[in-house]
Amino acid sequence: MARLNGKIAIVTGGAQGQGAAICAGFVAEGARVVIADVADEPGEKLAAELGDAAVFAHHDVSSEESWERVVALTAETFGPVDVLVNNAGILTFGAIDEMALADYERLIGINQTGTWLGMRAVVPTMRSNGGGSIVNASSVEGLGGMPTLSAYVASKWAIRGMTKAVAMEWGHQGIRVNSVHPGMIDTGMTRVHGGDAAMEYGATKVALKRVGQPADMVGVYVFLASDESSFVTGAEIAVDGGATATHAFGG
Repeated sequence: MARLNGKIAIVTGGAQGQGAAICAGFVAEGARVVIADVADEPGEKLAAELGDAAVFAHHDVSSEESWERVVALTAETFGPVDVLVNNAGILTFGAIDEMALADYERLIGINQTGTWLGMRAVVPTMRSNGGGSIVNASSVEGLGGMPTLSAYVASKWAIRGMTKAVAMEWGHQGIRVNSVHPGMIDTGMTRVHGGDAAMEYGATKVALKRVGQPADMVGVYVFLASDESSFVTGAEIAVDGGATATHAFGG
């Protein structure tokens, strides 16, 4: 249980759901983690539960200034960042002719711009360290489309593309950049839109006939954060119960 010994990580959206599971998994594998989120109470509670290896930082991923603060806090608290997990994101449903521009721009600002800002914010540290690992949370909706999710799909396809472009830019500096593409995972964000009924429906659409749990995501993130994945960059990894095993997964 020491696959991440000595690693220092920032996990955005780390207070709840998949992010909280990733933070706990990283600490269990020996990493020290900054839990970066706008949700103060659950973030502080999780940091207390994880002990000295974790600290909470209030962080708005869409703000350049907030990124500067969280990278500086990481360095002051634990040392220079080795791993960035761009996990923060929001989900908004709406047909394209019914969605307000402000709603679209807010989602893009958090999901897409937030990921771009995060990558930009950590590169000076990773470059001076001789490398690092960035893991960007995309989605199965970054591999295909889905009705009423045009904004979300746009952001997740953009994350997939940015991941590949930045992997090419920074590979010679030892900085690896990969994207993870979850299917339906049972979290507060997904339950808001349909509750148990949505989970039951989602289970019918995948090969394993169940929705994922946050714990199902942890192993992939640990692998990509660790030196075990030293020859993996620019990759897209689906963790979706088999949703993408059929070309019709978006239907």
